[in-house]
Amino acid sequence: MTKAILEVVKRYWGYDALRPLQEEAIVAGIQRRDSLVVLPTGGGKSLCYQVPPLLEKRTDVVISPLISLMKDQVDGLIANGIPAVALHSGLSVQERRQAEDFLQSGQCRLLFLAPERVLTPWFFGQVERQQISTFVVDEAHCVSHWGHDFRPHYRQLAELKRHFPQSSIHAFTATATERVRVDIARQLGLEDPTVLVGRFDRPNLVYRIVPRQTLKSQVERVVRRHEGEAVIVYCITRNETEKLAEHLSARGIEALAYHAGLSAGERRRRQDAFTREETNVIVATVAFGMGIDRSDVRAVIHAGMPQSIEHYQQETGRAGRDGLEAECVLFHSPADSLRWQGLLDKSVESPEWRKAAQTLLDHMRRFCAPGRCRHRVLSEYFQQPYPKANCGACDVCLGESEGLEDGTVPAQMVLSCVARVGQRFGMGHVVDVLRGAETDRIRSLGHDRLSTYGLMSDTPKKALTHIVFQLIEQDLLARTGDQYPTLQLTEDSLPVLRGEKPVLLAPTKAKRQKAVRTTRQEAESWDGVDRSLFDRLRALRRSVAVERGVPPYVVFNDASLRDMARVKPATPEQFLRVHGVGEKKLSDYGERFLAEIAK
Repeated sequence: MTKAILEVVKRYWGYDALRPLQEEAIVAGIQRRDSLVVLPTGGGKSLCYQVPPLLEKRTDVVISPLISLMKDQVDGLIANGIPAVALHSGLSVQERRQAEDFLQSGQCRLLFLAPERVLTPWFFGQVERQQISTFVVDEAHCVSHWGHDFRPHYRQLAELKRHFPQSSIHAFTATATERVRVDIARQLGLEDPTVLVGRFDRPNLVYRIVPRQTLKSQVERVVRRHEGEAVIVYCITRNETEKLAEHLSARGIEALAYHAGLSAGERRRRQDAFTREETNVIVATVAFGMGIDRSDVRAVIHAGMPQSIEHYQQETGRAGRDGLEAECVLFHSPADSLRWQGLLDKSVESPEWRKAAQTLLDHMRRFCAPGRCRHRVLSEYFQQPYPKANCGACDVCLGESEGLEDGTVPAQMVLSCVARVGQRFGMGHVVDVLRGAETDRIRSLGHDRLSTYGLMSDTPKKALTHIVFQLIEQDLLARTGDQYPTLQLTEDSLPVLRGEKPVLLAPTKAKRQKAVRTTRQEAESWDGVDRSLFDRLRALRRSVAVERGVPPYVVFNDASLRDMARVKPATPEQFLRVHGVGEKKLSDYGERFLAEIAK
């Protein structure tokens, strides 16, 4: 079976080998055994469910949450010579008729549908006529309440097994903790499934978490490091996306804002501009999500902390999907977690869901704390050990992060003040007392007579507030209450007050950011590549994509272009040995790319 699988993979995709767990997932699909497959973005999930119908010459249904995601996948399959079609609300009457005729021909191997179209009379008719018995649920974490992107429409997919008990269901996702995996299997009614969980670590990504100081300038510096390359900047609010996009544009960097406040047509136009390389920088809220399949994103920037590690993993996962190096920079402030806390308190009514969301937020907050390898923390969060002592691909292991300072004394002052005011006041009041502010409220409460009054009068208010935020992040202070939160001591506060436990704090004064270092993987990925030729091949790729009406990465991804610019094939036989070149792409594009290389 391995030989037959590899022959198909080489013929259609141009790959000489499979990635970890791909063969096991493909075999489960061929044998029609229920499966749950969790592979990181860029780990080759799609190949796992695209190979079985080709080998078995059958039609499989793929349930996908977004029209844009379906369209991009179908474009990529057709470019590889694989018969596929998507049926969705965005089709015209003529396009829908053509798609249904193609489906009736029996030649279609993959039918892509939105979850709303499943379990309709039309769907039942197609299942019966085409003898469909295999269903793929893509982005399966949307099924689970505990997933980071729960979608109610996905819940109806639980009916698949009840209506088609002899069918097999194959669930695929990039991000799922054990709790989410169990929930997915239960919701979909998977029977004795093959469960395959790949390595969550993405070694080609460089993670950097940087104190947020002058955000616009900081973001601009990272974007300029990737001039001419694709960059996604994530913001928490719509207003932030607009202002940051305006700033970058004013500084000569063409950037588009993207958020749910735009019309559907305008969102689609901006997404298409990014996908088709008409613009390389998009500044977005998380509304810019799963439909983004551009494989050559070289940087993902977070202007603020995401609300969970799952969100962070999903969003940074959009970088480096082609397997080449990419960087992920998070500009972080301790205030981010309190901002998310306030949003949770206002928007989440269920105590159970609020507690779950709070737990996810706490994990993300700890991930942002300095001192531990970012790759290790992410791996261990998903219950996977990390084998390396030094990843060589994060700010900590590269020695780029700012050193921590001994903050035990200022921490003791803050904790002591919280105790002196009876643990009944908020951050602003505690900061005012420590700075010796002369306010009517402080005098009326008698807090100007406390031993901690004016104890930190030389510390600027912003710096002192930053210290308090850090103490909250380190669980040395708790912030309780919804509408008017107060500061309270924790179990870990007492050892600090007694001098038994030291406290390390990030510097409160802005320091010049250390120069970023080139990683070993980045240097190796460019080894032997003729960069001038690579740029010319990129320009040719875009011209071909415009002619064909498809995104450039559908023609070839950057990994294929770098390989061409490295080995410089001169014949069709040599071109077929380039990474990612199958028979269909050789037939469609080989002559033009060989001619460009020959120049």
